[in-house]
Amino acid sequence: MSAALLNRLKPAVSSAIRLWNCKAAVIDHRGPAASVRLYSGLMEPGAPLFRQLFESESSTYTYLLADTDTREAVLIDPVLETVDRDLQLINQLGLKLIVAVNTHCHADHITGTGLLKKKVFGLKSGISKHSGATADILLSEGDRITFGKHCLTVRETPGHTDGCLTYVTGDQRMAFTGDAILIRGCGRTDFQQGCPKRLYESIHKKIFTLPAHCFIYPAHDYKGQTVSTVDEEKKFNPRLTKTLDEFVNIMNNLNLPKPKKIDISVPANLVCGLHDI
Repeated sequence: MSAALLNRLKPAVSSAIRLWNCKAAVIDHRGPAASVRLYSGLMEPGAPLFRQLFESESSTYTYLLADTDTREAVLIDPVLETVDRDLQLINQLGLKLIVAVNTHCHADHITGTGLLKKKVFGLKSGISKHSGATADILLSEGDRITFGKHCLTVRETPGHTDGCLTYVTGDQRMAFTGDAILIRGCGRTDFQQGCPKRLYESIHKKIFTLPAHCFIYPAHDYKGQTVSTVDEEKKFNPRLTKTLDEFVNIMNNLNLPKPKKIDISVPANLVCGLHDI
């Protein structure tokens, strides 16, 4: 390779190295590249293995996290129809799935935890103790789910339902918020003990108090979006930038149709944390 060509390539190589080595706490608000740098920062040595998976019928995200040394893994919000896909990935990556948790008792799909327990020996299921659902582990504020040297800390974020939880990584770089806060939106509050006032307070006290650079990974997205940050949602979420009274008025006048599978999903999800449906 000629010296002239090497000199031309140096800036690009240097930029690539900086991109790979960046830290998630470094925020650059000048353009879209900021989110790219932040996302790449999660791949630094010592970070958990992370995969975001999607189920198209209910637009549900399932999240896989694992310790790269012990290979212990946690699955968040598995969906019944995609259990085999998830297990195939887990096996391909050489992981040991130890816990499958839900952010809440879902109304739009049946959780995959029951079927996973049937297929994975020793797997434990988890859900909020306030959800009314069964599980091996009933979770509450401050509980920790440990996998290898990593952990997820539980924050109770009710409002969409009584039993909504947000799972936050130990370094507070990622928050898995379920239906509490979505990307530029939030969960509805018109069924399953929903309460707009509680949801508003949960988000502002338990999620918006996380570091500004913390990634927000919701349980759903209907517009092709995959991730946001605490800072973005505090600035740009059209509902949560309103006052409490304005928010309550918005949520009480959404007039949304009920989820198609609610009459099947909720009864199934209340019991399948301990066994297959």
